[in-house]
Amino acid sequence: MPEGLAARRPTALVVGGSVTGLFAAAALAEFADVTVVERDPLPDGPASRRGVPQARHAHLVWSGGVRAFDELLPGLVDEIVARGARRTHIMGDLVSRSPNEIWFRRFTATHHRNLVCSRDLLDSVIRDRVLGDARVTLSENRTVVGLEGGAGRVTGVRVRTGDRAARAVGQDNGVASGQESVLSADLVVDASGRGSQAPRWLTDLGLPAVAEREVDAGVAYATRLFRAPGSTADLDFPMVAVQANPAKAPGRGGVILPIEDGRWIVTLAGTRGGEPTGDPDAFAAFALGLGDPVIGELIKGATPLTDVMTTRSTANRRRYFEKIRHWPDGFTVLGDAVAGYNPVYGHGITVAAQSALAVRDVLRAAPLTAPGTARRLQRATARPVTAAWDLAVGQDARYPGASDTPPTALERGLARFVDRAVATGARSPRALGALLDVMSLEKPATRLFSADMLVPMLFGPKKPHLEGPPLTEEERKAATR
Repeated sequence: MPEGLAARRPTALVVGGSVTGLFAAAALAEFADVTVVERDPLPDGPASRRGVPQARHAHLVWSGGVRAFDELLPGLVDEIVARGARRTHIMGDLVSRSPNEIWFRRFTATHHRNLVCSRDLLDSVIRDRVLGDARVTLSENRTVVGLEGGAGRVTGVRVRTGDRAARAVGQDNGVASGQESVLSADLVVDASGRGSQAPRWLTDLGLPAVAEREVDAGVAYATRLFRAPGSTADLDFPMVAVQANPAKAPGRGGVILPIEDGRWIVTLAGTRGGEPTGDPDAFAAFALGLGDPVIGELIKGATPLTDVMTTRSTANRRRYFEKIRHWPDGFTVLGDAVAGYNPVYGHGITVAAQSALAVRDVLRAAPLTAPGTARRLQRATARPVTAAWDLAVGQDARYPGASDTPPTALERGLARFVDRAVATGARSPRALGALLDVMSLEKPATRLFSADMLVPMLFGPKKPHLEGPPLTEEERKAATR
């Protein structure tokens, strides 16, 4: 290399500044200078934003995601906890009624610990950590409207400065409002979420349409934020979940999620014909009408802090980008742009973190600019997507009208076996550990067929199932003090 001429560091563009985009930027920063292109102005601190309407509802990060957080960004989980989040033993700190109407015993013998907080807090800490990296630049108030390049290689994106956003913050980013410009990069990552235009962008380049599948149980969500009742804020009060039963349509369920600052997020859900509404006077009554009234009973003494917020954007929708035969170099799609799941399973954030780890691992073995690397990225990131997809669809496809395509034999078989595994895990810590390995996305579904599950399933234990929610006397009293 001639004296004074340094090797050029590759460049990457990430479309979207939500959790998936930020984790992707963190992974890519090891190999490239990264620009995150975001259409909205991002808030300072834990505050809601226009581009993440789902943030209002209950969220948690499974232990598989917690591990991925710290592998990707060491110390991140401690930072989130220091800001008010909780690490919870998924069964010891959870009072849960399964979809087949069985109450789980509260075990703490397993290693699984989830991360629980508001989505606003989670996003804020991740945003501060990733955007604090000098190798990552944020470009706000710009909307990506298309890809540059051709069917063989993507070379960048076309962006338009947002009129409303630019006026609101007094920025023009060097481009007049509404005007288009081109940003070039060695790799473009689409992390723009459920509304991604990647299928159209690819066909505009001459590539075939991507295969898609949708399984929509017709779930509607209603969420309200409460001040924690009684003295529950002084305890590590457990999460409380009453899960919907797919065998009984309409399915209805709900969850209480104690979060930072002495608050509870309460999310109620119902499928077609049994949806909750935005009527605040009907919220507690809906909770009391679930398969068990425990959630309604607990919020009777709680003070509402917000109105009721609703959503119907809950369908499982997958795009099989990894199956496109001739994938262009320089382009990868991640997160909800690939697959969005019914939020009841809580897998979206975990998949985002695991997909970012897959990006990092591929790029540690292959140069970012090498032919075929983008295809390897797309295939590698499909693995965590598939794990979460199979679990969600195995349950939701059982609801009437969920899909024009009936469940596959594999999906039906897995759903039946999962039902048996849940019933076994409710009585056996050994079996529960295997079940949680799969539900937390730490291990593949084949873990359910291990001796840890099969021996208790076939030979015991034969303890009776619980007759009601396993709240302690102290917890019950705290809710009414």
